Amino acid sequence: MTRLGFLSFGNWSNVPGSLTRTGGEAILQGIELAVAAEEAGVDGAYYRVHHFAKNYSSPYPMLAAAAARTSRMELGTGVIDMRYENPLAMAENAAATDLISGGRLHLGLSRGSPETSIAGYRSFGHVPGEGSVGDVREGETDADMARRHTAVFREALTGAGMAPANPHMVGTTGRLPVTPQSPGLADRIWWGAGTRATAVWAAEQGMNLMSSTLLTEDTGVPFDELQAEQIALFHAAWRDAGWQRAPRVSVSRSVIPLIDDETEYYFGLHAQGPQRDQVGILDGSRSRFGRQYIGTPDRLAKELSRDAAVLAADTLLVTVPNQLGVDVNARILASLARDVMPAVRAAVPSLA
Repeated sequence: MTRLGFLSFGNWSNVPGSLTRTGGEAILQGIELAVAAEEAGVDGAYYRVHHFAKNYSSPYPMLAAAAARTSRMELGTGVIDMRYENPLAMAENAAATDLISGGRLHLGLSRGSPETSIAGYRSFGHVPGEGSVGDVREGETDADMARRHTAVFREALTGAGMAPANPHMVGTTGRLPVTPQSPGLADRIWWGAGTRATAVWAAEQGMNLMSSTLLTEDTGVPFDELQAEQIALFHAAWRDAGWQRAPRVSVSRSVIPLIDDETEYYFGLHAQGPQRDQVGILDGSRSRFGRQYIGTPDRLAKELSRDAAVLAADTLLVTVPNQLGVDVNARILASLARDVMPAVRAAVPSLA
């Protein structure tokens, strides 16, 4: 555990108490929070992507703007639903954003999660089983399509030829790569894995692992232990695949330090109740949801220092209540960086 980042869903709603009432406010506040978080010593700003909902949907303008106003922190997504993406357009946007950031972009991808629309990716022109012109894939599911889009996107990032050259225009034949290219970006792609099996698949593909606050499976053990098992399987599969670079692993947690009257007002009662895992049915699968961490900074430091998955990962992404505005979230993140993370890092045997 070496890095602390925040993960914002970018929710907005025009309701009493919300300081984020429009999509424009959500985007601008997301940029301002990245700036404030870097000043507080936070290592990463990550944004979740959802479509047909009051959340962030098109991350690249915001990531590019945050990149232009920061100099050190990682900037990324957690996660992009690849069912919706045109892989080549995405490769162009990602490379341009990475160049603006100076090589700090980290993109978390996935096959997507339950959504507000019914197969909304079809409205974007992406239909499982339909590839390029005349290319039909019998039996392809939406998950298969997401992985296919991911493979094309990652290939485009390597500079591989993606379109036939017009010899009358460029004086050559062969295939042309998308432009621009940003060297190193291909190694900074993560897969949001909701199960142990998908974590193994991500390792086999050579993608970093991003694991959230829920897993769409349950074995009866506490969430952190199940997630730590997922991470161990990922590392084993990575070694078996023979990849030469070291992989990255992030886990997400809901963590709120009680540091002043405002955080006590919003979250104090939650801290007095039981903070434990929950089990339920999500998208037809029995799933385990990780507990919330709410309390004083010293209590959070002790509890997170006993979280098996947090100690097994190299990056902790803390979900933020973004509708409370930039100032509250900046204070929360500053407290985590200053008062909590040093104790968590000290609990990792290799870092002690």
